[in-house]
Amino acid sequence: MKIKVLGTGCSKCRKLYSETEKALATSGVAAQLEKVENIDDIMKYGVLITPALVIDEEVKCSGKIPKRTEIADWITAEAAASK
Repeated sequence: MKIKVLGTGCSKCRKLYSETEKALATSGVAAQLEKVENIDDIMKYGVLITPALVIDEEVKCSGKIPKRTEIADWITAEAAASK
């Protein structure tokens, strides 16, 4: 599983990355977490407002920081769907 946090490095982007790290750790799912800061790469996802969270190339949220439990739910659901 690949998880990407899209954002140019603002405090909200860093917060989403941190919350995603914590959600990933509690979920027990093996995944690669990456931060994407290049605006051209961010635009490829159709994201106009950062931060955004992408799990296996699907944008899960944009323009907000979801709760850690919501992020963990997305991660576990995606892991279960890919089995």
